[in-house]
Amino acid sequence: MALRGIQVLELGGLAPAPFCGMVLADFGARVLRIDKLSGDMFGTDDILAHGKLSVALNFKTKEGIAIFKELSLKSDVVIDPFRPGVMEKLSIGPADLLKRNNRLIYARLTGYGQDGPLARAAGHDINYTAISGALSFLGGRSDAPSPPVNILADFAGGGLTAALGIVMAVYEREKSGMGQVVDCSMSRGAAYVSSFLPRGSNTFLFCNSRGSNLLDGGAFYYGTYKTKDGKWMAVGALEPKFYSNLLQGLGIAEEELPQTTDFEIGRAKLRDTFIKHDQNYWENVFVHLDACVTPVLTPIEAANYKHNAHQKSYHTFQDGVLAPSPEPRMSRTPSVREARWRAPRTGEHTLEILKSLGYPDERLKEMVETGVIGVSETTSKL
Repeated sequence: MALRGIQVLELGGLAPAPFCGMVLADFGARVLRIDKLSGDMFGTDDILAHGKLSVALNFKTKEGIAIFKELSLKSDVVIDPFRPGVMEKLSIGPADLLKRNNRLIYARLTGYGQDGPLARAAGHDINYTAISGALSFLGGRSDAPSPPVNILADFAGGGLTAALGIVMAVYEREKSGMGQVVDCSMSRGAAYVSSFLPRGSNTFLFCNSRGSNLLDGGAFYYGTYKTKDGKWMAVGALEPKFYSNLLQGLGIAEEELPQTTDFEIGRAKLRDTFIKHDQNYWENVFVHLDACVTPVLTPIEAANYKHNAHQKSYHTFQDGVLAPSPEPRMSRTPSVREARWRAPRTGEHTLEILKSLGYPDERLKEMVETGVIGVSETTSKL
């Protein structure tokens, strides 16, 4: 496992921070999720918590803050999902913690970054994607701009970019011996991972209005088509050789539908053809034709799809959750793929972790009773 020996403190938050922590845990890091005592949305409902440990602390108490500081002294990474200034008010911001542990990597994951007019404003993926410029490219020609759920800013521009920044900081620390702050803005991140769009806006790729270009649903040979059974096929026959094979599979002569055909006319022709048969029929037609035509699958269908099953692209955890396997795959230091992994209960590992710091049972019992720390109902009694 590439990140074995790295300890991460992930402060309980919404999608981006848990995803960042999940990526690090998947590749061997020991991730301690710092939860609220109540658990609320960060308890067993955290669907990105598999393989993590849960420590429940009350940050409204001096003792809870002190415990977090002590944990940071023995950790490599802190993932902070809060708006600017929140951690500073608690005296556990980057300046406070790096002063005590100069090897610490402090990752800040916010919507709008640490400064500027919107720095302290509320927002969600759609807002970050909107001001990044990326949302203006997304959606059909006659439709309103439409975000790809919350994948672009929350997960790609946020969580994954933060994980990359953390890994780069860990690498740099091997040379300098020093930690640093990794500042991740989801709005900046969404713009960065979408660099291809603005960079291509003056080329044939995206020079037309939204939904009228080669890759955004404009071209009839790059899109999705409904089948007789209400399912869909994905067509990506951009190159002439693939387009030729597409028409062969559809039983259409090239002179009848050349690739230069008006997009709307071509789309209507393919739509009328695909709807004649069900998805399985078309899958069997194109399985032996190199035409860049594939079925659109649900996650369960994807897990059982022959190619994906061969590569074990999906994984079922102990609690029955089906999820994609970690990527990328490493030849010497593979990711963690343990079926026994599950999401921790809020406070499930509080006692275990604090005992490892040297806290005696009597003191732990006192802190539970006074609401400084939290434990899950199944945690062994002191």
